[in-house]
Amino acid sequence: MLRKSFFALVLSFFLSTSLAYAADKIDLNTATSEELQMLNGVGPSTADAIIQYRDAHGKFKTVDELANVKGIGDKKLEKLSNDLTVSQN
Repeated sequence: MLRKSFFALVLSFFLSTSLAYAADKIDLNTATSEELQMLNGVGPSTADAIIQYRDAHGKFKTVDELANVKGIGDKKLEKLSNDLTVSQN
């Protein structure tokens, strides 16, 4: 009984930690300009370029698609990619 309780506790910890981690990421498909500017290295003009690209081309399918946005080079994409996600809905 104690063994099952311990396993359940450990499992719930890992699940809650992974959900919290995903919640900390900024979704390229729903983020506002202000939310995008919370990313290190993204100012108003870059945030606006991301939103304009999204409006013109539809939702991002992958975070790597961000490289198509003017002002986002390979180095900036690499720096930002861990803090971003894309919703599939």
